[in-house]
Amino acid sequence: MIPILYSFRRCPYAMRARLALDVSGQVCELREVVLRNKPAEMLAASPKGTVPVLVFPSGTVLDESLDIMLWALGCNDPERWLVPESDSLAGMRTLIAQFDSHFKENLDRYKYPVRFAGSDPRASRTAACQDLELLESRLARSAHLAGSAVSLADMAIAPFVRQFANVDASWFASLPLSAVQKWLATIVRSERFARIMRPFPVWRPEPLTPEPVAGVVRVPGPRTGT
Repeated sequence: MIPILYSFRRCPYAMRARLALDVSGQVCELREVVLRNKPAEMLAASPKGTVPVLVFPSGTVLDESLDIMLWALGCNDPERWLVPESDSLAGMRTLIAQFDSHFKENLDRYKYPVRFAGSDPRASRTAACQDLELLESRLARSAHLAGSAVSLADMAIAPFVRQFANVDASWFASLPLSAVQKWLATIVRSERFARIMRPFPVWRPEPLTPEPVAGVVRVPGPRTGT
């Protein structure tokens, strides 16, 4: 038996979990879900109802994306995402925490203003750009956030910057953040990102057709490159 990963293709949290599973060469059954119609099996494993959720054959559950990343990389870290050139794991986690809180809060208010009464999407967009300026200063010194190679920080943060950029791609491209723009493009145009973004049919406990509906992610050993 292999672990089961409940995922939603476009969710940034699920993206970063899949990125770490991919680089580490882990094998799991991917169950693509629809968030407005969450399967009972996923909710039984993790009642909070968010993705990703990784369920092990033993019954152990990881339902925080960063925990899944750290577990996968703890099993195998062929590209040394946890030990970058220019930062420590603790330093990367501090940077990730800033984007998981301040940046994500402003991203949500910028992208989904109707969900937040009285919110000002332009003010939220400006506040989020303050975090991007922090990335710009780091990327002015190196190709990635913690040195010349991809690290945990890059892959944990990039899916959220991608979501921010896609709200208004033309406006994002006009920003004086050339290093961030180049960094993001390098990641999202990579073979790895294309691989973790390939679509799977929505998983259902009982197939409605004779075709398979549960995708199996099988990564044949460590890969190089981002």
